[in-house]
Amino acid sequence: MAKTTQLTPKEIADAVTFKPGDMLADRDPRDTSTAPGDRDATAAATQALLNELGELQERLYAEGTGGGRRAVLLILQGMDTSGKDGTVTRLMSGLNPAGVRITSFKKPTPEELAHDFLWRIDRALPTGGDIGVFNRSQYEDVLIVRVHNLVPESEWSTRYDRINEFEYRVVDEGTHIIKVMLNISKEEQKARLMSRLEDPSKHWKYNPGDLHERSFWDDYQEAYQVALSQCSTDAAPWYVVPADRKWYRDWVIANLLVEALREMEPRFPPATYDVAEQKRLLSAAD
Repeated sequence: MAKTTQLTPKEIADAVTFKPGDMLADRDPRDTSTAPGDRDATAAATQALLNELGELQERLYAEGTGGGRRAVLLILQGMDTSGKDGTVTRLMSGLNPAGVRITSFKKPTPEELAHDFLWRIDRALPTGGDIGVFNRSQYEDVLIVRVHNLVPESEWSTRYDRINEFEYRVVDEGTHIIKVMLNISKEEQKARLMSRLEDPSKHWKYNPGDLHERSFWDDYQEAYQVALSQCSTDAAPWYVVPADRKWYRDWVIANLLVEALREMEPRFPPATYDVAEQKRLLSAAD
């Protein structure tokens, strides 16, 4: 793959943004059009971005310790095997764990079901200085809930507007939201499921229920189309990231994170003490 120029993180973000009128079916899960080169070249470029991400995260975390309220929230949604766990492992491993909060949303507990569907989401939001990662999110309540009719349509159909209102509030309070739909093809999902069955060390990752969910593929694609169309807003747009090639998935999401933090320009807080005086005292100490 020959490349003559490398796009900026902002240009890459624009390329994967889901805009009004877009169709999920038109997005190619195997697309690599924004990559700076072949797999090896892209992996090297991704690592350079992750190095910058680490520096930016340090500033954000320091800003939070100084009382700053700003945070980043990365939301990962996608079909089974689309790479939610892999994305977290690859992109978060080099960050200061003290400033990263990862939440995996599974089937709601009885306590969670006793509250509004956004209750557990609100409780897991990152605080000032943190990067939060949601492995699945509030969108489960307009995806799996819709596909399997877990609540009446009269209820889930109102949740799109409620999610938008919730996200606008979160953004207004200082959190930059990055919503990523990991777009995997049905063929690639089958290959990944088979890979888990063929490798005893991956049997624990295979769930027979995944095969049942796969039978609802078309219903999920329709549910995603509606969720993306209804909830890709100026405050919190959706990004549809091609996920068939893991190395390209990582490249795109690294760019999204770096672009968000560059835009935020986190800064180290000023010292709350007399630096010169502390230098003098330290120099005189044993």
